[in-house]
Amino acid sequence: MAQGWTHDVAVRAVIALGITQIVSWGTTLYSLGTLGKPIMADTRWGAATVYGGLSLGLLVAAALSKWIGRLIDERGGRVVMSLGSVVAALGLGLVAWSPSPAMYLAGWVVLGVGMRLTLYDAAFAALVQVTPSRGRRAISYLTLFGGLASSVFWPVADWLEPSYGWRGTLLIYAAINLVVCLPLHWFGLAQRETLDAAAQAEADAAQPAAYAAKPLEGRERRMGMILFSVVMAASAFVMGAMAAHLPSVIAGAGVTAVVATTLASLKGVAQTLSRLGDLVFGRNLHPITLGRITIGVLPLAFALWFFGGQGLAVALVFALLFGISNGLTTIVRGAVPLALFGPKGYGEVLGILAAPYLVLNATAPMVFAVIMDRYGLSVATGVLLGASIAAVTAIEIMAAWYRGAQRAQMAAQG
Repeated sequence: MAQGWTHDVAVRAVIALGITQIVSWGTTLYSLGTLGKPIMADTRWGAATVYGGLSLGLLVAAALSKWIGRLIDERGGRVVMSLGSVVAALGLGLVAWSPSPAMYLAGWVVLGVGMRLTLYDAAFAALVQVTPSRGRRAISYLTLFGGLASSVFWPVADWLEPSYGWRGTLLIYAAINLVVCLPLHWFGLAQRETLDAAAQAEADAAQPAAYAAKPLEGRERRMGMILFSVVMAASAFVMGAMAAHLPSVIAGAGVTAVVATTLASLKGVAQTLSRLGDLVFGRNLHPITLGRITIGVLPLAFALWFFGGQGLAVALVFALLFGISNGLTTIVRGAVPLALFGPKGYGEVLGILAAPYLVLNATAPMVFAVIMDRYGLSVATGVLLGASIAAVTAIEIMAAWYRGAQRAQMAAQG
């Protein structure tokens, strides 16, 4: 991978989880991106039912998030993520079989459990268990894979659905989770990093300065989690809304619907490039600093949308800025808790922090749609600008607080 990345256990885990993240994201959360309309056309169920299934699944994932995070700490990512592959396959099978809206939604309840057991929050915790000395780096490498999920599975769905229908496509997705993801989770996470004293000292010396501070404990730990939850909640509303409405917002910058859809697809390119940039230039950058840069890009993007005029150039720059912020936010979600709270209990910490993120991710598309329907695109996008400003304010407050907490820690150590 990169110079100095010499632990075979870590490489094996990153590659295994990288493949499973492409499959897990592509077959669950992104599945309605191409199958939603065929489901509505075949069943005559409304959009609220079809797309509401995903929202319901995410709300279930949020409700179970802390418990599943603790389960990863206690039982290990290998067991939990392997179980997740089975649960995801079961959920996909139920959705594919569903003869009624009630059974369809029940399938998404099961899928919600499967998503929480297999997607990034579970994978980040599993990686830190496998390679605690290189967890930050491993997270960055893993996100390079995950960003390809829609690019891989949206074309796959377009190819499968005409021949097998949406039900057959989901059954194929279920089989892929069992045949591909289950063994990769089980064997890819089978070993953990073991370092002798000399190797541990070398690994500690190679750690970025961001991880030199003692993990926060007690009151400071609780305060850090509260502040970071606020940051992630505000950004989650923006990311969730844009996941469903990005082409519409881009079109509002004065380009045709076809051009807007094309530019929206560039989000994935921008995500990948931003994550590569983090690997090359962000090694010694404190995750909170990375977060300040990442979140700071959001209001710039929306300010450009409002005040930059209209046309292709504005729409293009807006799409790229949003893609950069979206790509790095995923890394920030995993890296900041690791830097602040350490690897001990990391799964439960991510579970607690993921709950509000998942709730707002689930509800934001619907809230944005309602606002846009009643008050227009400009007002709805203005709400996103306000949320992005709130996120920037929250992370600046958090950065200032953390600097104070570090000074107090150093003073206490004498």
